[in-house]
Amino acid sequence: MQQSVIELLQSKQFTQQVALKGWVRTFRANRFIAINDGSTIHNIQCVVDFENTDEEILKRITTGAAVSIKGTLVESLGKGQSVEVQVESIEILGDSNPEEYPIQPKKHSLEFLRENAHLRIRTNTFSAVMRIRAILSFAVHKYFTENGFFNFHAPIITGSDAEGAGEMFKVTTLGANAPKNEDGSIDYKQDFFGKETNLTVSGQLEAETYAMGLSKVYTFGPTFRAENSNTTRHLAEFWMIEPEMAFCDLDGNMDVAEDFIKYVIRYALEHCKDDLAFLNDRFVKEEQNKPAQERSDMSLLEKLNFVVDNNFKRVSYTEAIEILRNCKPNQKKKFQYIINEWGADLQSEHERFLVEKHFKCPVILFDYPANIKAFYMRLNEDKKTVRAMDVLFPGIGEIVGGSQREERLDVLKEKIKALHIDEKELWWYLDLRKFGTAVHSGFGLGFERLVQFTTGMSNIRDVIPYPRTPQNAEF
Repeated sequence: MQQSVIELLQSKQFTQQVALKGWVRTFRANRFIAINDGSTIHNIQCVVDFENTDEEILKRITTGAAVSIKGTLVESLGKGQSVEVQVESIEILGDSNPEEYPIQPKKHSLEFLRENAHLRIRTNTFSAVMRIRAILSFAVHKYFTENGFFNFHAPIITGSDAEGAGEMFKVTTLGANAPKNEDGSIDYKQDFFGKETNLTVSGQLEAETYAMGLSKVYTFGPTFRAENSNTTRHLAEFWMIEPEMAFCDLDGNMDVAEDFIKYVIRYALEHCKDDLAFLNDRFVKEEQNKPAQERSDMSLLEKLNFVVDNNFKRVSYTEAIEILRNCKPNQKKKFQYIINEWGADLQSEHERFLVEKHFKCPVILFDYPANIKAFYMRLNEDKKTVRAMDVLFPGIGEIVGGSQREERLDVLKEKIKALHIDEKELWWYLDLRKFGTAVHSGFGLGFERLVQFTTGMSNIRDVIPYPRTPQNAEF
């Protein structure tokens, strides 16, 4: 029976007969083969009796080759591993030409590995990141299931723009000779869906409809933004986690967001110890190569425990603006975006200052100016602010954005009119406010940002298997 590398490394049953399959990482002294099968960051050493092994087989044991090994598990006398396999038979399942295989046992740049994204999973860094991504994904579903939420699959093709940003990918079967209306505009009634449709930027609006029948739902699926951005924080295709809760106000929303984030990070800390230890060492080395003023005060593991162990500080936007206006970086014009007045949209540098320098703990900002937030957020009594909230993290800034939703039909219709949104397009959304309306709230968390924070990777393109960015849809 075939065993995985992690099973063998954890076994103490010496002299047992074992069978394993994996890929060769290194082959030293014509004797020591390091095998990895992706089940763990650690390799297992397999010792081959080269004097009694066919020379043609030995020549084919190269980095990247797939092999099947049978032998005996024994206690290792060498450093760095507790067990090893004494090889009795070895079969080459798939050759790997060392002249052509790009992932050789040496340090590769992340840019080079992105160009070889189909093979980068065979490196320690990316196998660790993707195992953690898988564990975090499981923890997301586990948390919501344990807390009475139902998973809701929001449509990927939609006729509504939840964010109101307009940066959407169009879905159409019409070609260059698309039929036109009398005014020259494209006649989308002739299109596949009979109307203009796009890839979704958020499942929130549809999730709200299901929350108003199931009370607590969440989406976890792909979303798309046609934003021409090449930063380390943006993707054109990414995964969003969006819970929606009926009978829940802004305070309850903030409670769930904090509890949820702590739960999934704690789950990763408990179940990804080896991978996080490796990425922590990598993070520390990367930080040492940065200028002193840009270095993180904490290691990766310290950051993760910092989030899990600290209560999130809740601060109103108005209070945050006063702190930022009066802080040294703002007064000495060290910020790229100077804060002069109430109403400014906060940038990542402001969010990180509040978290890392001022409060020294994760921060939840709430009650933002209405004119910088989306139409569906509940208007406060002051008529100037809405019941929005953002969760801010060290090193990353905003990781969660959410709000109490506007449940009053008359107020929502006024906001839609003011923003020149076609009421007919949102007739179904307005219906929620006609039939059994109730206070309800929700938030969105970009899954890749969560993975980025948990793994310490500096570029969001390195925490998703195949990044989709401007001018890049390879693989």
